[in-house]
Amino acid sequence: MNDDFAFVDELVPGIRWDAKYATWDNFTGKPVDGYLANRIVGTKTLCAALAEAQEKAASLGFGLLLWDGYRPQRAVDCFLRWVDQPEDGRTKLWHYPNMDRAAMFAKGYVAAKSGHTRGSTVDLTLYHLVTGELAAMGGGHDLMDPISHHDARGISPLEAGNRRCLRSIMEDCGFAAYEREWWHYGLKDEPYPDTYFDFPIA
Repeated sequence: MNDDFAFVDELVPGIRWDAKYATWDNFTGKPVDGYLANRIVGTKTLCAALAEAQEKAASLGFGLLLWDGYRPQRAVDCFLRWVDQPEDGRTKLWHYPNMDRAAMFAKGYVAAKSGHTRGSTVDLTLYHLVTGELAAMGGGHDLMDPISHHDARGISPLEAGNRRCLRSIMEDCGFAAYEREWWHYGLKDEPYPDTYFDFPIA
């Protein structure tokens, strides 16, 4: 691992995670190349910003649950190969119910070069500190659909409010939102804006 990277949980004690691409619970339906351990990795700059975000969330009664951070380029390449494979329907209902695989590129949900691969982008959500239950957000991780956009219609006032809360926390701590995915945030001043890494998460 690059010396400027770390396991997030080692620098942000108490943060929760579920590294989706290390599991079978993701849009490809199986663990993704490069994810050899269920851990979240990021730049140390990312970790510092997440520690600040975690403190701010706690003041509002929330914790942070991470789904992804640093993503090896080999994982992105795995996504590209998956998009070209015949549809088997295994994950379509949960992750892309209203589009074909090939449309994921045109609609901005999958890219050949990902901000995650630079190490300072994170996918995350809120959970309630008192109960441990995830906050209602109007859709889960990697639901590739207009309902996942920040300005989506068709979600409840509670879900919209939780999305706004997460966005406020993250933007106050130096992150920028991605309008098509309510869970996706990247550091505005990332340390490696032009570098795409490929070391595995192990």
